[in-house]
Amino acid sequence: MRRTLHGRRSVRIAAGLLAAGLALSACGSSSKGGSSGGSSGGSSGGSSGSVPGADALDKASGVVNLTFWHSMKDTNQKAVTAIVDAFNTKYQGKIHVTDTYQGSYDDAIAKYKTAVSSHTTPSLMQVYDVGTRFMVDSKQTIPVADLASKDGYALGDLQPNIVNYYSVGGKLQSMPFNSSMPLLYINVEAFKKAGLDPANPPKTLDELADAAKKLTVKDANGTTTQYGFGAADYGWFVEQLTAESGALYCDNDNGRTARATKLNLDSGAPLTYTKWWSDLVKGGYASNTGRPTADAQAAFKAGKVAMNLESTGVLGGYVDAGTKAAAPFTVATAAFPKVTAADSGGPVIGGASLWIDRAGHSDAEVRAAWEFAKFAASAPQQAAWHQATGYFPVSVAALQDPTDVAYRQKHPQFQTAIDELTATKPSTATAGCLLGVMPQARADLEQAMLNVATTGTTAEAALADASTKIAKLISDYNSAVG
Repeated sequence: MRRTLHGRRSVRIAAGLLAAGLALSACGSSSKGGSSGGSSGGSSGGSSGSVPGADALDKASGVVNLTFWHSMKDTNQKAVTAIVDAFNTKYQGKIHVTDTYQGSYDDAIAKYKTAVSSHTTPSLMQVYDVGTRFMVDSKQTIPVADLASKDGYALGDLQPNIVNYYSVGGKLQSMPFNSSMPLLYINVEAFKKAGLDPANPPKTLDELADAAKKLTVKDANGTTTQYGFGAADYGWFVEQLTAESGALYCDNDNGRTARATKLNLDSGAPLTYTKWWSDLVKGGYASNTGRPTADAQAAFKAGKVAMNLESTGVLGGYVDAGTKAAAPFTVATAAFPKVTAADSGGPVIGGASLWIDRAGHSDAEVRAAWEFAKFAASAPQQAAWHQATGYFPVSVAALQDPTDVAYRQKHPQFQTAIDELTATKPSTATAGCLLGVMPQARADLEQAMLNVATTGTTAEAALADASTKIAKLISDYNSAVG
């Protein structure tokens, strides 16, 4: 999942909108066919009501116009537009999609909450992974599993781990679209210069720390010219390490059998990583660029850090930046490290999915949106999307597309995420934590980690304080949705 500095600042604004938006959507929905699903973790959610059949499109008079809100910018926005243009060409005279950039993921979901209150939600909404619980609770959408069941449409081409994340109450709620995996990025030339083998990258946090010390370079004046390691102060990494250790990030089976009431931050991976990162920063072996991911990315692209943790979504940009750096370097990728070599779990997918709005939208509009969702997730479109952006293709068949096979042969860095995902067995841990206030919870955790790295606060005290704050956020949210 990607975020900007502005998006990070909007988290607190979104928090204020959350309870009001949910209360309104839960009590004042004007959906056609009503709403269904309860508020427990096991509910199917959504505003499914009656599921329109394919004949709804046939009965439509004129072109069915769809509004599509998304958070892709720059290169990724061009890739989205390419998919929309291809769809509009295929369905010319029948369906037309208008895609609109709504800002960062945080900005977009804040706008969506406002749209719920004014009954002006878009036909299709791209929502980041951690927005899943809110979207189900909003009761505005129709589960894609219901539409697939209506048509007898098989969902077997979708990657199992991605389906695992976006399924709530046994139903796939949204159509996977842009999925990312966490990776370890390596400056190959820096590794070789330090006497390290880039083909044998660090596999655990301890190995990563040892390599960071060897990779840190200072000039004659003692000024650090290259840090061994650098990554954003990002809660997503803590969630990854927790899943890889096979543990649950929140209670009630990661919020999937009942609403989560707390995060498990006081021990295990959260505590270990907080101490680990703080020790590297204080020791001068890791740069501290703070919470904005863009700042950590810029440091790696400029060759100021030799190793970086990030998502697959930046891979294309990293490879390109390496060739254009003042001291050009080659970018290699490796699997996201684990806390210990004995950890047998796997990472949690990031990115976003497409939600089809039901409340206030006609049967024809819902069916047209379903056609677009299927099109965007199809093998040919996902193969092109993968090559254009670096996001992991949600379609299994896309990986067999001749163009994608050839692309990965030319750019082997892209194979790492594929191997990482396919090696991960779907489980409750790797499904990820469903939490309606996850963005805010991440912000509190990140502030706690930053306090440990920059002050005398202990990791135990900082995480205990964060746990208390987050528990209050969760309680308020759960009370708002009933």
